[in-house]
Amino acid sequence: MSIYATLLRPLLFRLDPETAHHLAIASGASFGWAAGAMRAVTAADDVRLATTVAGLRFPTPIGLAAGFDKSGAAITALAGLGFGSIEIGSVSIDPSQGNPKPRLWRIPEDKGIVVHYGLPNDGATIIAGRLAQVRLPVPLGINLVVTNRGPGAPPLAADQIIGEYVAATKVLAPRADYLMLNLSCPNTADGRDFFADAAHLDACLAALSELQLSLPVFLKVSPLGGIAAIERVLAAADIRSFVSGFMFNLPPVKPEHMRTPGSVLRAMPGAVSGPAAAALADFCIREAFRRMDRKRHVLIGAGGIATAEDAYAKIRLGASLVQLLTALIYEGPGVVRTITTGLSALLARDGFGNVADAVGVDA
Repeated sequence: MSIYATLLRPLLFRLDPETAHHLAIASGASFGWAAGAMRAVTAADDVRLATTVAGLRFPTPIGLAAGFDKSGAAITALAGLGFGSIEIGSVSIDPSQGNPKPRLWRIPEDKGIVVHYGLPNDGATIIAGRLAQVRLPVPLGINLVVTNRGPGAPPLAADQIIGEYVAATKVLAPRADYLMLNLSCPNTADGRDFFADAAHLDACLAALSELQLSLPVFLKVSPLGGIAAIERVLAAADIRSFVSGFMFNLPPVKPEHMRTPGSVLRAMPGAVSGPAAAALADFCIREAFRRMDRKRHVLIGAGGIATAEDAYAKIRLGASLVQLLTALIYEGPGVVRTITTGLSALLARDGFGNVADAVGVDA
């Protein structure tokens, strides 16, 4: 077992989960100066892993998912862990405190977490300033969302929600290598179901198309609704040339067949992240890959990636890139290199000269 698993994790798990999370971000913010030396040790230099997606070169397909570094405070150090990309956020046009505490729980029986943060972040303007002088060795994605103004706030009108996406895009597009539009946050009332309405989705994409964006834009959508929902998203994106691909969010409902007792889960509002989220994510990746225009669109896969085999499975189902987050909590920062080198070995075993050749072979 790793030093993290035997020594550090037991200590961190004695802390409240959100306290431990903030400690990790503060540590990363303090050690950004060492990122170059860190990456010299952690990065996996293998031509099989390098891939070009939506015109961007990724040294590996293993990225950090949004939700870990919500306001871009520690991205230099996080890149030093050996990730092939870093995605921050979700970021809203205005600052947000998120949902009331408690809002983050560990569920060790499922090696997962329950997340009900509600999108706390410093706001687009502050984060754009923070990123102004940052240069990463990997692509930086910024995940954008409507502002969560807290319980009791009046619901926003449709034009206000769309206007917030447009405003945040204007502020943050110059700081990003790609944008991820979070259109289905499971932990806020405004964000959960709004874009299930095809008219709302089309109106938002139409407004964004007027910005004539020059960077890749991905849509992070709900995994619920089955094939009909997937086809609705694909139809809306097909007429918008600036959309580069898709990603599926966590569902706002608890997955079936979990080891954590239902009585425990019912006391934890929010979405489950970790291995329990894998089955639904895999279904959505496979069905979207089968139906999308592969000359125009790509998929980014997440949900339950804790091993190289997990990442490889999503790639073989149709994901060109994959992201992880919860594995950091349970396995520590060394899991990034472990998964990356393991993926390289799996590609070599199966005779793939490049990871792009493995995308969708099982779909």
